[in-house]
Amino acid sequence: MPKDRLGIGFVGSGFVTGFHLRALVGVRDADVAAIASPTREHTEAAAARANQLGVGDPTVCSTVAEMAHDPMVDAIWICAPNDTRIAVVEEIADSVSEGAHLIGVACEKPLARNVAEAKRMVELIEQTGLLHGYLENQCFSPALMRGKEVLWRRAAPIAGRPYLARAAEEHSGPHMPWFWSGAKQGGGVLNDMLCHSYEAGRFLLTAPDESRDALTVTEVSAQIESLKWSRDEYAARLKDDMGVDYTRTPAEDFARATVRHKTADGTTVLVEATTSWGFVGPGLRLRMELLGPEYSMQVDTLTSELQVFLSRRITGSEGEDLVEKQNAEQGLMPIVPDEAATYGYVEEDRHMVKSFLAGEQPSETWYDGLAVTEVLMACYLSAEQGRVISMPEPALDTFIPAVARGEWKP
Repeated sequence: MPKDRLGIGFVGSGFVTGFHLRALVGVRDADVAAIASPTREHTEAAAARANQLGVGDPTVCSTVAEMAHDPMVDAIWICAPNDTRIAVVEEIADSVSEGAHLIGVACEKPLARNVAEAKRMVELIEQTGLLHGYLENQCFSPALMRGKEVLWRRAAPIAGRPYLARAAEEHSGPHMPWFWSGAKQGGGVLNDMLCHSYEAGRFLLTAPDESRDALTVTEVSAQIESLKWSRDEYAARLKDDMGVDYTRTPAEDFARATVRHKTADGTTVLVEATTSWGFVGPGLRLRMELLGPEYSMQVDTLTSELQVFLSRRITGSEGEDLVEKQNAEQGLMPIVPDEAATYGYVEEDRHMVKSFLAGEQPSETWYDGLAVTEVLMACYLSAEQGRVISMPEPALDTFIPAVARGEWKP
């Protein structure tokens, strides 16, 4: 008998889990049933937050297996650090083979640290027979979804399909130490954020009635740099704040890429993506554009409908109560009224929940996560070798970026 509510178990109790908890306030047919993470205190705090928000009264679990076997858990959201992903999915797969009754598994971006790991993730989920969703929230941003719908409905049928998508994500740096570690995270800002920007661009360039693989990647070119955080002053600050030494093992804090695709009829379309951990402004900035023969669209999350001004006499503690990655507490400040909605988490979680309850694969699957990982690794290879990478590139199957190996020198 089909279920009418989905019990979700979260692996991880950190920053992105918090966003999903807030997002689930806007999802009517799901409950947070369990949370598991290595630190009991953090897990209990996340469970208390879920209860406070009214999205569930989750069980605090010590292991992924305990969660997978919980009869109240129907699906698992993987929000754990990148270097733990395979172990988490192996534990899920073992639990399913032992009789755990799950419907699906959703995994936060990026799917893995490299192509070999991404292929292993796909192999494991295929063995379970479970549905799988790739949690790429920017593809579910209401502004992006609405802009795409309007242009593909009103403009593309008359003038022709769009040919250029630009996407950028910038802020002043990650929240947690593991994000700054090339080995644990799989790279720097390219792996952390260009995964967002590339998939947002690919989403915009794909027609509503096309699958995402209707665009074939033909060439990738990229550049990475450490522009800010390897400077002596900032490297010292990073070491004090995060315990990460960028004088020894730096990761890139700037990345740009151009990805060329061919459509089914041979038309060339491009994604231009730029990401940075060196943006000092009000906070996180997402900018997207779509260009076609006679039309265009643009999104900028810091062009907000709400702004406040605080004079220099208004002082207080630092925080992120106005916008994610907030850098100031005074002056003219934009406020994103509902970040979980604006950034796409609400629509993303709603879509995943409805897909799993209907027994259908979501629009973003682990196959998309693998495709994105292949492009990210091609970007690193291009940056390291200073050349355009023609795709497919067999070397990507075993390629580990120098940043992830701790051997990159800016």
